[in-house]
Amino acid sequence: MTDPVLILVRPQMGENIGAAARAMLNFGLTRMRIVGPRDGWPNPRAVAMASGAGRVLDDAGLFADLPAAIADCDFVFATTARGRELTKPVMTPERAMEYARALSAEGKRVGILFGPERAGLENEDVVLANAIVTVPVNPDFPSLNLGQCVLLMGYEWARQKAEVAPEVMNFARTEYARAHEVEALANHFEERLEQAGFFFPPAKAPGMKVSLRNMWSRLPLTTAEVRTFHGMLRQIAFKLGQAKSDPGEG
Repeated sequence: MTDPVLILVRPQMGENIGAAARAMLNFGLTRMRIVGPRDGWPNPRAVAMASGAGRVLDDAGLFADLPAAIADCDFVFATTARGRELTKPVMTPERAMEYARALSAEGKRVGILFGPERAGLENEDVVLANAIVTVPVNPDFPSLNLGQCVLLMGYEWARQKAEVAPEVMNFARTEYARAHEVEALANHFEERLEQAGFFFPPAKAPGMKVSLRNMWSRLPLTTAEVRTFHGMLRQIAFKLGQAKSDPGEG
């Protein structure tokens, strides 16, 4: 699969170019192109800001104009927060990178345009693109930093490319308790509750026990948590036994 080319159009500050390089490498993207940078190229401030992602800058292509930068691209996305009087598909980053992945899987080269920090891409830039990408941000404050915008697109590219579970359980040196371990804990609780006179009146005891068993079966307990509950019950029983044997108690 061919990774997309990220094209910075007339970037103004070296620091933002470096931040974009860092954001790219965070998600395995290394193909950067720079069109007409305001402060020239190479830029030492970009190198300093890249902080470990200098190889992205070392391999970056420098272009005098946008048509030259996208000449070998089969499909180009333009990122912009402003509405345009242009008839083009407007996609979310998620949809855009889903489509980019499909194109790349066919061996096609995808380009993604990012505008200068002051006002973003001009209409003359956007007309050269095949589709627009707009992030659903606060309409009262839609401006994104160049590095932030690159980070969003890089994240969506990586998320579309890899199968990442939306949620996982992080076990701290433990695992989910097995059914027999939960059953033993339920028995232990019932035993202690019986001793404490919890199941009253006797006619309601069966239903109360069923409710408790249902609760235990619903809880996603770990083996460590089961051991902790057993320890708590033993300590409570020990302390209550001490209190009963103390002659100073009622």
